[in-house]
This record gives sequence, structure tokens and C-alpha cells, in this order.
Amino acid sequence: MKRRDFVRASAIAAGSTAFGVEAMAETLSRTRVSPSDQINVGVIGAGSRGKYITQLFLRIPEVRVTALCDVYEPRFAEGREITGEDTPAFTDYRQMLDSAGDLDAVIVASPLSFHGEHMVACLERGLHVYGEKAMAYTVQDCNAIVQAAEASGRHFQTGLQYRYAPWYRQAIDRIRNGEIGKVTHVYGYWHRNYNWRRSVPDPSLERLINWRLYREFSGGLLAELGSHQIDVANWIFGETPERVMGRGAVTFYDDGRETFDDVQAVFTYPGGGTHVFSSIIGNHKVGYQVNIYGTGGSIELTLEDGAFYYEPARANSAVPEELIERGVHTSATLSTRGDMPYRGAGLPIEIPDGEQGNPNFLAVASFIESLRSDTRPFADEKVGWASAVAVALGNEAIRGKGLVEFSDYLEEES
Repeated sequence: MKRRDFVRASAIAAGSTAFGVEAMAETLSRTRVSPSDQINVGVIGAGSRGKYITQLFLRIPEVRVTALCDVYEPRFAEGREITGEDTPAFTDYRQMLDSAGDLDAVIVASPLSFHGEHMVACLERGLHVYGEKAMAYTVQDCNAIVQAAEASGRHFQTGLQYRYAPWYRQAIDRIRNGEIGKVTHVYGYWHRNYNWRRSVPDPSLERLINWRLYREFSGGLLAELGSHQIDVANWIFGETPERVMGRGAVTFYDDGRETFDDVQAVFTYPGGGTHVFSSIIGNHKVGYQVNIYGTGGSIELTLEDGAFYYEPARANSAVPEELIERGVHTSATLSTRGDMPYRGAGLPIEIPDGEQGNPNFLAVASFIESLRSDTRPFADEKVGWASAVAVALGNEAIRGKGLVEFSDYLEEES
């Protein structure tokens, strides 16, 4: 992708300020799917994530999963428990695409290094794609997916589900309204106490089943976990990073794995913002958090909720003096203290019960709605590109390059 296109994609991917998906949806000149039509979906990658996403698709009326593909045949039986015992299953995605002529869309949940090949193939066949994050492993594959989506005129949505979480949308909307002033820093944490390893029935299947542990297939913690928080930072700052520095190590599990179990990366943005990301899988004390720091206050977001905190007013504060003096009621919290207490008293964000509070379901439902209404998905190929390129270049830094300039990986203007 050329530098000019990079800047344009940055604005499209990160700059949308609309609160609701419907409000920001852009009508496209694409092949429509009638609201009364059944939507037939295929699945490439029927592992744990693929099965979960498949279950969510099947909760939507008039959606059927009509084909499964996975290189590990024991997953067929598990998949058919969800989709029906007569669902055709294939070990080669090309055979699935050749044989399942009734497909409208495909879920791609294969290992990361195959995303580019699988997603481009589906788009070139004229199929809509719901592609798991990170969108692709390399910058080249990310570019190829964007080009294929644009050339095909089909819908592409990346599985960055926190774009659809109600409490995230509320936070972003309030940031856009200046409620915490100018955002300067985002700190993202995803800490676990779990070795990320799955049991293997035969040693020959080690790399197949535990693909996340091997660089041939996986971008490690930065791809599997950090891609979400990188996307949130892009969304907050309204742009994509310009450089990254990082480090990583196998600190906790010396078991032959190649991807690090301990990574940190610092992304800097053209507008002066900074995103610091940390992920370790040997201690879960911090858990999952996105802490957003502004000149007038802060926001803490978790997997389930969020809270607002406000700084004492300063002469140049973006938060009105009267709001500081009386405290600020939001749907997140009430706080009059200026010492940034952890949590503190207040009201939590009101999150809908059941499926309407599940960002995974909301993301899937929004994708299907984009097909029926012929509107652009919120987390489209440009959003996926921005996060995945940052992951790829972050891994370059973590794996030994130290400091990476994004512009070095973009084509010069011809």
C-alpha cells in the first residue's frame, strides 16, 4: 500500500465518530441479499473459535451453515453437532468453494498465517467474508485482502468485536464529545495465568493443534489478544500508528514454544498519542483493561464494563469547571475526587442483558444486517487492515528490530 493510501486508510479505519453502527453505515453499490432470503454460510477453520462464531451465526433467523472445512477431520463431528449431521465437510477449502455453490458468505477462522490465502480466495469467488482477527499475518497479505475486497464489491468484516460493545461505544462517543479532554495515552493490558497449550492426542499433531505457539502460523499474543486493544487505540486516536518499539520473551513456559508468553509494545501516533500494550500469560493480576488518559479525566474499560474518572479542573482544562465542582453523573460512575481512585463509588454503565450485551453476537448480527441492508460493516477491511498492520510491525519490533517505522513498510509513491 502506498503512503498516500496509508493515510487515507488511517482516516477511514480509525476516524469514524458515530455512536451507532447504523448511523455510520455507508451505503454501498454491492450485490444485495434480500431481507427475505436465506443466507448460506461456509466455515473455514472449525476449531474452538470457528465453532463459537458458527453458533452465533446460527442464532440469527434465516442463516444456515451449509459447509465446513478444516484440515483436522475430528472437528467435523463437533461442527456437525452445531450445524446438522448432513452438513458437507471438506479438508481442502478449494473443494468447499468448488462444491458449495449456494454459499453467500464464509467465516474464516483458520490459523493466522492462512488468513490471506483463504480470505482472498473467498472474495475472488464473489463471497462475503467474516474474517477472524488479526486480519492477516503480513503487511502484504493485509494489502491483498483490502484489494480483493474492493475489487470484488463484497462485504468484509473483521472479528474485532469490541467495536460493537455498548460500553466501548459509549466511551468513544463521550471522548468525541470532549468529556475527558484530549486523549494522550492508552494503556492496554491482557494478562492471564494460562499456558495457552492444548492437549494433543498424538505428538505428530502438536503444531496443528497448538498452532498459536509457533511462528510459522501465529503472531502470538500481539495478534491473538493485542489486535483488539490496538484497534481500540486506533479508534480513540482517529488514526493509525507511525512507529512501534517492543520487546518479548519466553518467560514462563520453557516448553519449546516459539511465540513469546511475555510481550510489551509502545505505539506512537502522528497526532502525539501513545498506546502501551502488555500481555503476559503467567500472572493474571491485572487481567484485561484498557485505560484511557485524557487532559480532563480517564476511562477504564474491561471485558464487561467501564468507569469514568475526572481530574481537578485546570486553567486549560477541557472539562467545564461547574462539572468538576458538583461531580459528573455518567452512565459509568460518579466521582468528585481528583486523585484518580481505582473504581470508586458510582453507577456502572448500563449494559443490555443477554445477547444484546455480547459484543461477539452484536458483531455477527451486524455483519448479517450489512448483507441484508447493503451497508458497509463498521469493522470493515480498512479497520482490519489498520489493526493487523500494527500487529505485524509490532511483532517485527518485538522479535528483535526494536524500533520500527511504519513508513518503511509502505510503498513509495510512484
